[in-house]
Amino acid sequence: MNRTPVVFIHGAWLHALSWELWAERFAGRGFLALAPGWPGEFGTARDSRAYPEMLGDTGLEELTDHYASFVRSLDVPPVIIGHSIGGLIAQHLIGADLGQAAVAIAPLPINDVVLPDPQARHWQAAADIPGGPPVSLSRERFRDLLANTVGAEEAAGIFERYAMPTPRSLLTDLAASGAERHSRAVADIGNVGRGPLLLISGQQDRLVPDSVTRAVYKQYGDSTAVTELKQFADRGHSLVVDGGWRLVADYVLGWLNERAVRPTWECSGAR
Repeated sequence: MNRTPVVFIHGAWLHALSWELWAERFAGRGFLALAPGWPGEFGTARDSRAYPEMLGDTGLEELTDHYASFVRSLDVPPVIIGHSIGGLIAQHLIGADLGQAAVAIAPLPINDVVLPDPQARHWQAAADIPGGPPVSLSRERFRDLLANTVGAEEAAGIFERYAMPTPRSLLTDLAASGAERHSRAVADIGNVGRGPLLLISGQQDRLVPDSVTRAVYKQYGDSTAVTELKQFADRGHSLVVDGGWRLVADYVLGWLNERAVRPTWECSGAR
């Protein structure tokens, strides 16, 4: 038997370390926890803020291929857990039969689902200058958009440890600047043979509102593949990294157990 890998994919304006507590929690339950960062990402968010040019001009296609290659390199099909942009990528990968299960937390919309104008403007305002260096958020803007449901002191701590810039091309590919969304902003909602998928939303999310995640959930309505939705009340976009992270993580662990996705993988049980 081998340990089942869990691949964590972080989202916009957060570093791969945003998964460090999740990784510890999942490893403690027997999973092999892996949180590979984006291309050009430093080992700490502070260094990524200091040298944003190292993130380059990574777009959605390059980022998706980056994680697809990582997943394919594993000996055991992983669970894929993504937040924000990572949630979009997680749906794309599970729809392509990469991985045995997926969790998309506050995911950017797929296919023809769009962000409402107020939220779309948040993304567009960050990428309103074509080209140029990766987009950073100030501490104040970070709290307003990502950490709006926590206190000022907690938001400042989250920013210091986890906040980093996001490549401008990535935001443009998500139609943040009014351009057509990239062809990779999709998931195969008709793949009935894929593994189970859990969608999670935060009721107070200012970047990806609960209504958008519900609209994505409805896209899977005609599929016989397992797709479930969970809303966390009074939670914002920082629900994976703020003081309530454990509640979300433990819900995911419980859901995986209910779906018979175990910490160990036996070849005879492969799909």
